[in-house]
Amino acid sequence: MKKALVTSALGLVALGAHAQSSVTLYGIVDTGFGYQSSSASLGSNSGGRSQVKMNNGIWAGSRFGLKGSEDLGGGTKTIFQLEQGFNSATGAQGVSGLAFNRQAWVGLTNSTFGTLTAGRQYTSYYTLLSPYSPTTWLTGAYGAHPGDIDSLDTLYRANNSLVYTSPSMSGLTVSGSYSLGGTPGSFSAGQTWSAAAQYLNGPIGIAAGIQRIDNGNSNGGAWGANSTASNNGAQPGVSGINNGFQTAAKQQRIAVTGGYAFNSQWDMSFAYSNVQYAAGTGSLFHDTQIWNTVGAVLHWKPITVLDVAAGYSYTRATQSNGITSGATYNQFNLSQYYTLSKRTGLYALEAYQRASGQTLGTNGKSIINATADIGDGQNGAPSSSRSMVAVGVGIIHKF
Repeated sequence: MKKALVTSALGLVALGAHAQSSVTLYGIVDTGFGYQSSSASLGSNSGGRSQVKMNNGIWAGSRFGLKGSEDLGGGTKTIFQLEQGFNSATGAQGVSGLAFNRQAWVGLTNSTFGTLTAGRQYTSYYTLLSPYSPTTWLTGAYGAHPGDIDSLDTLYRANNSLVYTSPSMSGLTVSGSYSLGGTPGSFSAGQTWSAAAQYLNGPIGIAAGIQRIDNGNSNGGAWGANSTASNNGAQPGVSGINNGFQTAAKQQRIAVTGGYAFNSQWDMSFAYSNVQYAAGTGSLFHDTQIWNTVGAVLHWKPITVLDVAAGYSYTRATQSNGITSGATYNQFNLSQYYTLSKRTGLYALEAYQRASGQTLGTNGKSIINATADIGDGQNGAPSSSRSMVAVGVGIIHKF
């Protein structure tokens, strides 16, 4: 269970004399088993075999964190959050070398003027669009759009970020974020910026946003290798979908998401995204590559303790860089979640994807057949063929 730890319990007695402060310890432990057909190491197009393995964080990434606030008076509070991901199957850090890889920020919030935070955090694009992303009921591991090409899952957190989010104004919330690149001699190299708006009115919600990433090297350079990206190389995940375009100089994502609740049992969400990878003078590809994705999720709650969802997405890449048959990806998802208690649940997930057309190989030059890559949980080991099946079951506990 969540534990509200007053400042005296942390030995910060002096701070409690003038303002009310609180710190909350929280976390998630999620462990399960998964089956994946025809997997291969990223960049390979042959030799894959099916596998069964213990999985971590299929429904929600395993994590622990601290978050808190201090009342400064006049409706203003100091707020902070520190969050570390970990592998519940092995005990390893979520990202080697990062103590708080998921979030690490501090800021001020006021009910009238909004919230301003600074540190490692999600962009405005993700924060306002994510309530209607496919990951809500289908998870990111299995249900994110192929390879999470549009970053509607939690793979991307931007370092050195300033994020402002307005209070709700008759249902409308706007937000903007900017991440400093920190590249000597260039203010813009390595930067990330985004802007988004969300509108809520009863059972209806809709959001739209844009996110632009400068990989910090106009001459190209694979993410995390030759680039000086604002996220220290931790760009949106490399997958079987974008593997041949790792040397992009810039990335842009525009997306619209929304949802409608029919009643207490039925609701649905939808998403559309346009993703562009632009080449630099030294990139291994030469034409801007574009992916368009549409998807929808139907969620049903037949009884209090059971949630069931079904989803479909279609992703199509443009014909460019010598490709005469652009890659397409059809993905189908099912999910079931059974609530054992307020904090513990059992889940099952099933997914199938069929790829067709062509894409670029790892070297960014050779044209190869597109292969399947379900969600973002298989990014390091996409299918060695055009089809892929993934099934997972597990248990999740929140505290």
